[in-house]
Amino acid sequence: MYKPETRTFTLKELADLTSSTLVGNANHTVSNVDALDSASYEDVSFLANPRYAEAMRHTQAGVVCVHTDTPLVPEKNFLISDNPSHTFQQIAEIILLSTHHFSGFQGIHPTAIIHPTAVIEEGVSIGPYAVIDQGVHIGKQTRIDAHVAIASGVQIGKECILFPHAVVRERCILGDRVILQPSAVIGSCGFGYITDAKGHHIKLNQLGIVILEDDVEIGACTTIDRARFKTTRIGKGTKIDNLVQIGHNVELGPHNIIVSQTGIAGSSKTGKHVILGGQAGVVGHVEIADNIMIATRGGVSKSITKSGKYAGGPAMPLAEYNRLQVHLRKVPDYAARIDVLEKRLKLLEETHGVENQSGI
Repeated sequence: MYKPETRTFTLKELADLTSSTLVGNANHTVSNVDALDSASYEDVSFLANPRYAEAMRHTQAGVVCVHTDTPLVPEKNFLISDNPSHTFQQIAEIILLSTHHFSGFQGIHPTAIIHPTAVIEEGVSIGPYAVIDQGVHIGKQTRIDAHVAIASGVQIGKECILFPHAVVRERCILGDRVILQPSAVIGSCGFGYITDAKGHHIKLNQLGIVILEDDVEIGACTTIDRARFKTTRIGKGTKIDNLVQIGHNVELGPHNIIVSQTGIAGSSKTGKHVILGGQAGVVGHVEIADNIMIATRGGVSKSITKSGKYAGGPAMPLAEYNRLQVHLRKVPDYAARIDVLEKRLKLLEETHGVENQSGI
C-alpha cells in the first residue's frame, strides 16, 4: 500500500504558524490530525463544542486546540486561540498538504490533448487525458486534473483548481483561485424551447457565457447554464455546494452560500451575502436583496427586498413561519375541540328546541 512521506512539526512551530498560545511541551512533535476519541500522541485534535469536554480530558492527542475560555487539563499540551476550529483547520492543511501531494502527475502529462493555439502560463499542471481546445488561456499555477474538458475560447485565471471530469464550455470565463469540484459543468446549455402549433419543442440555442469571478467554488455535479445571449454570473467569493442547478442568465452576488440540491431558475438575481439552504427553490425573474437567508426547502416565488431570515413555501419571514408551524402542530387539538363544541351545540339545540342557524 502506498504511504506518502510524512513530515513532523514541533508544537512551537505550529503555535508560531497559527498565532496561537502554546501551553505544554514546545518540543513535542506531531505528524497527523485526528478526532479526540481516536487521536494518538502524534496527532493534533481540537475541542470546539463543550459537549466533548469529557473526551478532551481523556484524549491521547499530542496537542489539543482549545478556546481561551476552556479549562485546561494538567499534563496535556494545548494550543489556545479565539477560534480553535480555525486553528485546527490551519494545522490540518499545514500537515496534510505538506505530506500528501494532490497528484503523482506533475507538469503536463503526455496524454493531455492541448490545441496549439492554447496559451498555458508558467507553473500550470495538466493531468492525464485532459483536453484543452483552441484559444484557451490558462493562468499561472492553475491545476487541471485528469479528464477535465475545456472548450474553445475559455479563459481561466491563476491558481485555479479543476478536479477530474470538470467541464468548462465555450468562451466561459473563470477568475483567479476558482475551484471546480469533480464533474462540475460550467456553461451547459440553458433550458429553453419554443413550442410550435403541433406541440413540438424547438430548441433555443443558448449563445451566451458563464463568468465565475475570483474565489468562487463550485461543488461536485453542480451545473451552471450559459446565458441565452448575454451572461450568467457568479459573484466574487460565492460558494456553491454539490448538486445545485443554476439556470441561464442568473446573477448571484458576491459571497453567497448556495447549499446542495438548490435550484435557481433563469434570470433571477441575488444580492451580496445571500444564503440558500438545502433544497431551496427560486422561481425565474425574481430578485433577492442583500443579507437574506432562505431556510432549507424554502420556496422563493416573488422578489424579497427586505434583509432577514425567511422560510417556507412560498417564503415568508421566519418569525411568521414559526408562528404558522405552531398553529399547524395544534390542528389535531383544534379538530378535537371543534368536535366537542359541535356535540355541546347539538345537545343545547335538542334541549331547548333551538334551530341551528350557524351552519355548523
